[in-house]
Amino acid sequence: MSDLNIIQIILVVFVAFLAGMEGILDEFQFHQPLVACTLIGLVTGNLEIGIILGGSLQMIALGWANIGAAVAPDAALASVAAAIILVLGGQGEAGVPAAIAIAIPLAVAGLFLTMVVRTLAVPIVHMMDKAAAEGNFRKIEVLQVLAICMQGVRIAIPAGALLFIPAQTVQAALESMPAWLTDGMAIGGGMVVAVGYALVINMMASKEVWPFFALGFVIAAISELTLIALGALGIALALLYLNLSKMGGSSNGGGSSTGDPLGDILNDY
Repeated sequence: MSDLNIIQIILVVFVAFLAGMEGILDEFQFHQPLVACTLIGLVTGNLEIGIILGGSLQMIALGWANIGAAVAPDAALASVAAAIILVLGGQGEAGVPAAIAIAIPLAVAGLFLTMVVRTLAVPIVHMMDKAAAEGNFRKIEVLQVLAICMQGVRIAIPAGALLFIPAQTVQAALESMPAWLTDGMAIGGGMVVAVGYALVINMMASKEVWPFFALGFVIAAISELTLIALGALGIALALLYLNLSKMGGSSNGGGSSTGDPLGDILNDY
């Protein structure tokens, strides 16, 4: 049994349940690592390391998205399990790399649980079809909630199982991991971050935003700027671009819109 009290255990399982449901609903983002790890850190009294772990995993999961029939790695299971293992390990911030090393294979393993739950949901879909033919909308709503709850249980059960593992066992397992494994997974996680950024850039890349992309790299090289300062600069640049877009789109100079807000404005002169 872990060192957490019964209230903390219930809250952790509840957070895991919400993360599992949000992996399908994708509405309140409880499945995102930054949210899930932070909430688990909050309810267990380890808010700081929860935020650190969540931020690190969020960078890795940035490019994870379900596209067509391709199912992304399970960010919910990876976030919840890694946060629980980090908390039970009791290593504090020093245990973050090991937790990340565990999270990445868990994200892939979570795909199996997703396939199992979706297979079990097929009969529910047929029941909903039958209820629709009967005009029983109440039954459709109940079955809909049941199917979504199955996704929550998919994460809540592994989370509950982890909580009943003695903290000493988890700590010993983390400390026994060889350096080549933790270092290798850390390097692999860094490569996944680069792939995630590349996926996002491919979706939003255009000739209008490339100058801002290059400018971001230049500004990031200034060591005196903190992440908060870089975030403020990013927001300022985004607002500047949006304002230029509006000015270019509402131009009355008679020129046609080219899709380039900066070019449209310059053409008016």
